[in-house]
Amino acid sequence: MQQPTIQLCGLSTGYHLSKHHTKVVAQGIDATIYSGELTCLLGANGIGKSTLLRTLSAFQPPLQGEVRICGRPLGEYTERELSQLVSVVLTERTTIRNMTAYQMISIGRSPYTDFWGRLSADDKAVIDEAIGLVQIEHLAQRDVDTLSDGERQKVMIAKALAQQTPIILLDEPTAFLDFPSKVEMMQLLHRISRQANKTIFLSTHDLELALQIADKIWLVSSDAHIHIGTPEDLALEGKLSRFFARKGIVFDETAGLFRIQNQCHTQVHLSGGATLCCAMVRKALLRHGIAPTHNENNPIHIHVTDKNEGTEVLIHYGNHTHTAHSIGELLSFLTNHITL
Repeated sequence: MQQPTIQLCGLSTGYHLSKHHTKVVAQGIDATIYSGELTCLLGANGIGKSTLLRTLSAFQPPLQGEVRICGRPLGEYTERELSQLVSVVLTERTTIRNMTAYQMISIGRSPYTDFWGRLSADDKAVIDEAIGLVQIEHLAQRDVDTLSDGERQKVMIAKALAQQTPIILLDEPTAFLDFPSKVEMMQLLHRISRQANKTIFLSTHDLELALQIADKIWLVSSDAHIHIGTPEDLALEGKLSRFFARKGIVFDETAGLFRIQNQCHTQVHLSGGATLCCAMVRKALLRHGIAPTHNENNPIHIHVTDKNEGTEVLIHYGNHTHTAHSIGELLSFLTNHITL
């Protein structure tokens, strides 16, 4: 069952530039974050995502309002108490030598160990469970400085899990990863939020991934306000389109994703039904500045047939017909033989 873990009451975040000047990043936030959910914080560079994360993790005080963690004001917790409630995974690349992944993950037990950091049998069981949840058993005895960026991020997430906090905050966890690793990381965090019933709150620039994986989206706007909701609700309300739309970028409400808006200089009649091949031809035409339409009076008609052995595209122009057996061949023919 989902439980409220973070409550923001009239929260304003920012920092003091001088004695008489204050920079407000976000203001008047009233929101609740729940266990078992993955929430993504989105916004432009320099908009204040890291400032909000630092405020939630008690690294800096709020300008106004209150942050409540598990029902208590953030300021009432001691550092040790807070370390048992909130774990933080940062993006910075640090040089770590002569330490195995297992030893790094075991640091997550420091809020519970004695002065010497001795691990009990229960501590080791928690560490093993964290390693298993992230599925990095094969990395446990590797030195941290030999790991790839993606592997290191998994180790840091396992460390946060070993800390056994109900809340995990992450700052740009996919920043240095290639695309497949980004997808894997976001899927991992989503799975952990469900399996371990964690509250996972992260900042990210990976808009497309956030829209597909996050349970909730927080949009930090340039006017210091935050729009909160599911990706679908924000799309239906038009907030995603207004918030991220830029010249050359449009929000596809049908797909629920953003796409590049190409400048088209001509049109063709495209037919072939709702097949994958036809969709790929449409995508390729748009990339080349050719707008597909359903206008049957257009002098150029492209018909796509999805055959077992591959794609067949018929190009009808004037009294002529040409057959292309790939999208590359279609584009080459249009470029070299037809004036568009």
